[in-house]
Amino acid sequence: MTTDEKYMRRCLQLAANGIQGARPNPMVGAVIVVDDRIIGEGYHVRCGEGHAEVNAFASVKPADEPLLKDATIYVSLEPCAHYGKTPPCADLIIHKGVKRVVVGCIDPFAEVQGKGIDRIQKAGIEVTVGVLEKECQWLNRRFFTYHAKHRPYIILKWAQTANGFIDDHFQPTMISNEQTQMLSHKLRAEEDAILVGHTTFDRDHPSLNVRHWHGPDPKRIVLTHDRPLSLLLDDLYQHGIQSLIVEGGRQTHEAFLEADLWDEIRMEVAPMTVTDGTKAPQLPCEAVVIRQERYGDNTITYVRNPQESLPTSESPT
Repeated sequence: MTTDEKYMRRCLQLAANGIQGARPNPMVGAVIVVDDRIIGEGYHVRCGEGHAEVNAFASVKPADEPLLKDATIYVSLEPCAHYGKTPPCADLIIHKGVKRVVVGCIDPFAEVQGKGIDRIQKAGIEVTVGVLEKECQWLNRRFFTYHAKHRPYIILKWAQTANGFIDDHFQPTMISNEQTQMLSHKLRAEEDAILVGHTTFDRDHPSLNVRHWHGPDPKRIVLTHDRPLSLLLDDLYQHGIQSLIVEGGRQTHEAFLEADLWDEIRMEVAPMTVTDGTKAPQLPCEAVVIRQERYGDNTITYVRNPQESLPTSESPT
């Protein structure tokens, strides 16, 4: 691991802390280093408040301020160059007079997209781009998908028995255990919206909240027969929904799978069996398994769409 990779990994660790508060902005971490010593670090805590670079500079002790002229600032995402809810971070970096800037990946947002890097370079500051680029993109896969594909990042999620059913004789059945239930609610707190089909909604009356975790409830969406997925996803895009969990039944999941409108699948399998019921959806044969995790007797398999350009080596957050 190179020095640049070491400090970029620290940026990623910091950035992940903003998974709830930063959205709809991306998660970003920043680390300021002099002579292999961190003198400041920060992350984007909450939308509308200071960005990672602002918080990193603010954490530098007064005694270390003179060292900034010899410092390298590492940032997981390109510094912004426009006025939004806060001033441009590129201008702050130039004003602080650091020696070098290392950027994980380019910001796909049209208002930035290379402009921040260009501004810093024109100020005479050395810039390195693309350190752990794929990992930095993966962290903000929701943000990248939303801006690149003009739709939310879509996570299909279901639990099934060992013999491939999602219920018992077509009646609601608890397949998840306490641990995996808690993980499901953690996921809900981290995503913008959750969708079920009208049959699941009418039959199961799901709460679709985060009662087993801490955080905001996702927006609840019920898919009807007469609503084309393309129009639904366009509507969600227009309303700024960057991520969507699909927790419906087989028919709802198959609609997304057949349209190839999915980015991730989280399939939970319990050791229980039933003799009849609703068959679970089938994982696409081309799907790429990221990893598997065991919780008690249940196993969760994490899968991603091979059409995505993001890496498989990094675990979903």
